[in-house]
Amino acid sequence: MIEPAHDVAERAISRAVGEELRRAREAKGWSRAQLVGMLPSGIGDRTLLSYEHGTRHLTVLRLVELCRALGVPAPTLLNQALQRSRLHLQNLVLQIDLRQLLHDKSDRFRPMHQWARNKLNDNPEGIVDLAPASVRELATFVGCSHRDLANHLARFIPDDLPEEVIDQTPE
Repeated sequence: MIEPAHDVAERAISRAVGEELRRAREAKGWSRAQLVGMLPSGIGDRTLLSYEHGTRHLTVLRLVELCRALGVPAPTLLNQALQRSRLHLQNLVLQIDLRQLLHDKSDRFRPMHQWARNKLNDNPEGIVDLAPASVRELATFVGCSHRDLANHLARFIPDDLPEEVIDQTPE
């Protein structure tokens, strides 16, 4: 039996968000038990594990609660999860590590190198956010579709969240 496309998409999103939650927790150096102990809802370790593995869907309220404890804005975590898994890229503000992009060897997207070098002048930290309209304009410049360029650029997500996004002390 063929699975409906919306079921596949839901599972992919759950896995992506779960993976991003795990990454944020591990970036803090916390165990699941430590994170669970900070949550007012009193969920158990197994529930958190099922969220991180994407086998259990998160409610928006639970996502916000987990993100608050991790010191990461929920929209940021969701955006990164979707970008990393390359889901719904046409609607995302893509976060791009310009230095990673400059190491790309793809001939098709070579015109992006000069753009990245110029952007580094204004963004010495090397991280920029690209709105969908900007990706469309750059795609026109490169001579490809918005989808192709967004898929390519999504690969250059920064390895870590910028420090100004991560609040080191939970609320």
